[in-house]
Amino acid sequence: MTFGLLSRPAPRAALPGTETGEADARAPRIGNRALSGGLALLTAVIVALDVLAGEDLRLVPLLVVAPALVSVFGTVGQTAAAGAWVTGAAVVTRAVTGGTTWDIVSSIVFTLFACLLSVGACWLRIRRATEIARLRSAAVALQRQILRPLPIPTDQVTAHGTYTPIEEDHLVGGDIYEVVQSPYGTRVIIGDVQGKGLPAIGVGFAVLGAFREAAIREPSLTGLVDRLEDAVARQNAFSAATGDVERFVTALVLGFDGDGRVEAVNCGHLPPRMLHDGVAVPVPMRRTSVPLGMAELSSEGRSAERLDFPPGATLLMFTDGVTEARDADGNFYPLDARLTRWVRREPGELLDALERDLEQFSRGVRRDDVAVLALRRTPAPAVAQIPAPSDGHEAIRAAEVFSAP
Repeated sequence: MTFGLLSRPAPRAALPGTETGEADARAPRIGNRALSGGLALLTAVIVALDVLAGEDLRLVPLLVVAPALVSVFGTVGQTAAAGAWVTGAAVVTRAVTGGTTWDIVSSIVFTLFACLLSVGACWLRIRRATEIARLRSAAVALQRQILRPLPIPTDQVTAHGTYTPIEEDHLVGGDIYEVVQSPYGTRVIIGDVQGKGLPAIGVGFAVLGAFREAAIREPSLTGLVDRLEDAVARQNAFSAATGDVERFVTALVLGFDGDGRVEAVNCGHLPPRMLHDGVAVPVPMRRTSVPLGMAELSSEGRSAERLDFPPGATLLMFTDGVTEARDADGNFYPLDARLTRWVRREPGELLDALERDLEQFSRGVRRDDVAVLALRRTPAPAVAQIPAPSDGHEAIRAAEVFSAP
């Protein structure tokens, strides 16, 4: 993210979805006709019961329930209208039935006070809903800065994917992914930050920022991973200075060049799955190293290894939110067995099936964020073939035609 100094402040643009979210928060959930009919019916029923009960039991004050209910579903205007209706009904009823001056005044004051409370409660509800809509819009903008929308096409691969945070009302979590087109081909990362909350998001943002820059600058994949290691180390140093705990990041970094070769550096992450020719198998990772942020604990440097990625195959990368999902009996999600059912599906269909099956398997109980990338080679553009003349006579005759007067 870049901050600059401007001679004049630019006008503040509304975040995507902000106006829509605020409008939904202020919109009524019940129509005016339905509201009017319900108020008339409720008033008629309560007044009739009041008349039948006689002077010993006054039921008209129960009408204050109407504006209280409207404040939950309606707007401030609808609640005020319901309050005015109820207050008028109370005044008319007390004028007809009579009573002492104290009884009439106290009944009207009680009704008016209850209606004003309902209007205030409605205003507070709408204000709270509007603030939540604004916060969610800001969270959407933050997510778009951290995690880009999928799919992401490049010259070498097309990355389809899905991302599901652990909390339904949170849009960002500890899982990260990114796809960058660089002069050296396409670089892809998927990772999982230790822990949750804003500190984990901060570490993830540091890794993604370093990846987006280093993916373009670093010619080697190991050099790229070294820059990621430096970013996590700097973030951990800052966290230690501010009293927060140090964190590590498991990550799988891939590089696709223009000649169809694939390199991988695995930093303690789960191995991907290859789906090809009706078979789904784990990709063997023989050079797995320690997670990002823990390089000083290992005497061995990180190295890249080659992977086979034939045309038409799908390479599936994922975080442990998939493999560690559990059912009601505590059994882990059988990913490999499930992938065998969907091995011939296109990436988008595969991800949809996986997402639905995970939700059904865990019965909606999420224990971790879920991030999945399905990579497929980008088809090479078709090159038009121009047939050459069978001999020189055709070219000579064509030249004679164009040169003839």
